Parts: sequence; C-alpha cells; structure tokens
Amino acid sequence: MYRNMEECVRDLEKHGHLIRVHEEVDPYLEMASIQLKVYEAGGPAILFENVKGSKYPALANLFGTVERGKFLFRNTLDSVQNVINLRSDPMKALKNPFKHVGNGLTAAKALPLKKNQLPASFKEISISDLPLIHHWPDDGGAFLTLPQVYSEDPVKPGIMNANVGMYRVQLSGNEYEMNKEVGVHYQIQRGIGVHQTKANQIGQPLKVSIFVGGPPAHTIAAVMPLPEGLSEVLFAGMLSGRRFRYSYLDGFCISHDADFVITGYLYPNDTKPEGPFGDHLGYYSLTHPFPVLKVDKVFAKDNSIWPFTVVGRPPQEDTTFGDLIHEITGDAIDQEVPGVKEVHAVDAAGVHPLLFAIGSERYIPYEKVKQPTELLTIANRILGFGQLSLAKYLFLTAEDERPLDTHNEVDFLTYILERIELRRDIHFYTNTTIDTLDYSGTGLNTGSKVAFVAYGEKKRELCKDVPKSLNDLSVACKPRLVMPGVIAIEGNRFSSYSSTREEMIELAEEIKRSGSFSTVPLFIICDDSDFVSETLANFLWVTFTRSNPSHDMYGVNESYEFKHWGCDAVIIDARIKPHHAPPLVLDPKVEKNVERFFSTGASLEGFLK
Repeated sequence: MYRNMEECVRDLEKHGHLIRVHEEVDPYLEMASIQLKVYEAGGPAILFENVKGSKYPALANLFGTVERGKFLFRNTLDSVQNVINLRSDPMKALKNPFKHVGNGLTAAKALPLKKNQLPASFKEISISDLPLIHHWPDDGGAFLTLPQVYSEDPVKPGIMNANVGMYRVQLSGNEYEMNKEVGVHYQIQRGIGVHQTKANQIGQPLKVSIFVGGPPAHTIAAVMPLPEGLSEVLFAGMLSGRRFRYSYLDGFCISHDADFVITGYLYPNDTKPEGPFGDHLGYYSLTHPFPVLKVDKVFAKDNSIWPFTVVGRPPQEDTTFGDLIHEITGDAIDQEVPGVKEVHAVDAAGVHPLLFAIGSERYIPYEKVKQPTELLTIANRILGFGQLSLAKYLFLTAEDERPLDTHNEVDFLTYILERIELRRDIHFYTNTTIDTLDYSGTGLNTGSKVAFVAYGEKKRELCKDVPKSLNDLSVACKPRLVMPGVIAIEGNRFSSYSSTREEMIELAEEIKRSGSFSTVPLFIICDDSDFVSETLANFLWVTFTRSNPSHDMYGVNESYEFKHWGCDAVIIDARIKPHHAPPLVLDPKVEKNVERFFSTGASLEGFLK
C-alpha cells in the first residue's frame, strides 16, 4: 500500500476522497473550524496547501468516515483481522492449520526492517517551522493531535520492546521554550509511563521519538488496543502491507516512513504546566503538570504532509477511529473478558464515562426468580479491564427474552429500566480512579463508579409522556420526557454539595408524593431540560459527563441495608458544578471568517448545505 502520506493523498484524490484548499488558512482556530464543519457534513479528507506561517501542507479529516478508513486499508484489512482473531483465540490455527497458514506469512512480512542510516530526504528543521495548529479558543497553545510517540524499555531496549502510543503533544504556549521543549500528556500506567518509571529507577533520561504522518496504518497502530505480545510496529507493518523501516541516530529510533520526527529526552521529575486543551468529553482538560520533552532534533522529509485532527464533543473524527478499530478487532474484547458478549463505550457520552454491555447469566438456571449473579462478576471484570476501567457508569444485562443491541441505545436502556430492581441492582465503587480528563469527580483522576446490573422479568411499565403530577413540583420545574421512563427536570443553579443534599431530599419527597416514580425510574436534574430532552445525544452527554455517581446520585425512598444502597427511583444531578471544566464553545468571529472557504468559487464551495 502506501509508503508515505504523499502517496496516500494522491490515492485519495484519484478516487474522490480528498479536496484541496488552495487559499491561505490561519492555523489559529480557522483550520480546526473548517475540519469540524467538513466532518459534520460527511465530507472528504482536506489538504490545506497554504498554511499561514509554515511551508508544510496539513491534512485533516483523513479518518472522517468509516468507509474512507476501510478504503485506506482495503488490501490488508481482512488478513489483519485474521491475525488479531488468532491472537485472541490461537486454538483456531490448531483446528484448521491450512486455513490460517497465510496469517503467519502476513506477520512475517510485517517484521520491522532496520536500515543503516537516515534517508537522504530527511532535513533538520525546527518546531517553529511546523504548522502550529491552535484548535479551541482557550487551548494553552498549539497541539499535535495525531502523534506516534515511541519509547523503548530502558532495561531491555530494542524495537520489539517498544511502545508506540498516541499521547497529545503541546508544541507551544505556557512555559515551553520554543524549539527546545514540548509537553507530553500521558498517564503513568501507559506504556511510555512504565518506560519512564524504569528510566527513573536507573537514573537516566528516557529517549523518546515522536513520529508524525507516514502511512495511515502507523497512526492507527498508535491507538490500537492490541493483544498481549503483538507490538505496535509489527501491527503497523501488517496493516500497511509494508515493513516498518527504521534506523537509530544517537540512540533515538527514527521512522523512515514518517513525514516528521521529533526526538528528545524525558528527565526524571521534569514537568511543566500542560493545557488547557479541548478534549473528547466536550470540555477543556485543564492545566496540570506533565512531563516536558527536551527537544534534541526535528526532521522533515521532502514533500512531507502534517496530519491533524480536532478533538471535541462527540461525534468527531476520533469517533470514526473507534468504529474503525472495532472493525479491525471484531470480537476481541469478548475473548479477553470471559462472559462478555458485547461492550459499547457510548460515544455521545464522551466514550469513557458510559458503558453499555451484554453478558451471560448461567449461575442459577433452575431458580424460579431470575436475578443478576454471574453478571456481577462480569461487571467487575469490565470495570477492571484496560481502557474500560475509566468508565463511571456501567449498564449491564444478559439476553433472555429477545436479542439486544447495545448500539440501539434507547431500546437497550429501556430494557434495563423495565427490569432493574432498584433496591438490589445498583452497585457503587467509591473513592476510585476515573479518566484524568473527567472533571466531575473529587479531584484529578479521582471519583467513583456505579454499575446498574439488571436481569429478570419485566417489573414496570415506563411512562411515555410526562406524568401530570410532575408539573406541580416546587423544587424543580419544566419536566421533559427524554425517553420512556426518563424525565429531565430543571433545578436551581448548583451552589454546593451541602445545600444540594437538602434540595434533593425535598425533591425526592415531592416525587414520592406525586406517585410518578412507579413509571419513572430515572430523573435527571439539569440546568436546561429543553436541551437535555431535545436529542438522545444531549441527554447522554449532559447526564454522564456532568455527574459523579457517589456524589450526584440520590433516590426516592432511598435507604441502606447491610451497607447496600437502594431506592424506588434514581435521581442524577447533572447540573454544572463549580469544579467542572468549561464546555467547548467556538469563536463566533472565526466562524464568520471561515465562511469564505465555503462561498461561491472557493475551494470548499457546496460542502455546507
């Protein structure tokens, strides 16, 4: 397939998947605004040929649709899926060795290929020469959003003991010294964090290489949840259909396929403020200390192209990333977590906060009363597995009367709300870890989780209209139907948890007196009930990004029995709190300015209807 990004661009253009923007475009907010609009319209990849302040063109919306992603890997996708499946279930190869003989060849052809020296096309440049793209108005500076951050185990060095991850990189702003320092945002448990911990223990800096561009497969490899023992560079070779080519310079690994390479050192305990940054939850991740990379060298090859994406409230291009990864991995998660049939990280809720899952229930097949048992152990497995452990809310059930689809979100949630025993089936995990980018908790990376684990016979009919009795509430107003059994109500502006507790007790009493809880198992207290009820996406986003289960869940007739909390109806306080990060809002002036790119005779004429 493609040897570099330039070949990819030519192929996309040839087949009608790419458009060129000839006009000069400002990397400060304009490029991001255009990408967001074209993505929303389901448009093509965009090549910005004339980036203000840089001689390098920039590519956006490369993975803007699943169809385009499949097109990029049309010659390798099937064989890679087979290899992934074998890693998850090696017995397949033993059962039918002749069918899978090609998979070994696929993996062998993907082995990294070491070269003796840098390609002649590589030229040394500076950070300031790059397209310094500023995405959201309150971002701390320019960010690199599609990096392949490479590090090796300092105790067992070598490319087969390397980690390639996608961690955002701040190129300018804050306290970073231009051309000498960049910020690297990652969590300590990630591969590069493990490597830096080992480097710290032996008293040496960690050498890091940041690859940008190259074959699209290399970008995908940096975000893939690969099976144990399958390295990112090997996977990159398989998906691209071409071996990963590299050499070493001063001990730094240099990808010969990348369009740009940044090398540098991470020193022990050397941090600087990183952020804010518009993130995938739809809010800014705020400024926090993260490792600072001391830049050693920066390279660009001839005809290099700078790829980027914009991260914001879903759906965005990273949504398509997730869909494409699901296409590649198939049912790998089912193999990794016993008893799990399906897990859906709900994109509209920012991916990490909310999981819908289907498991199995086989522990009590002869009991007259069906209730969750095996599902409880499965819930623990899910919430302790990889990236799924970042979730705050898990809704889990097992198929019984009919098939279920976690991607049919209204039907799935309705099924659970009809069956959940609210005094038995809600299970909290308090004082635990959540996503670092989620500010609904009690501190950075600190919050709680809750599992709604329902199984059994249908227990209630769900309202399909707002019960009239809810129109007379005094503590909250403007009740609106979100979906069957879910009502959004506007509360007063949140002030503090001490005052809110009294407010929620009073609201619960009013709901109790109204009698509506018999058909409404879930109430959402919010700042704008019209907005929350307008679309399913609004409901999922507001409810599950603006609440911390342990602090923001209340109940009608709530009580404790042997340390277990239960109620007759759940109330989730999804109002904005003072400690929350601000939501992402586009700059109106910039939005007006970029209209010129879509006007008659402009490069993007006709893409916005």
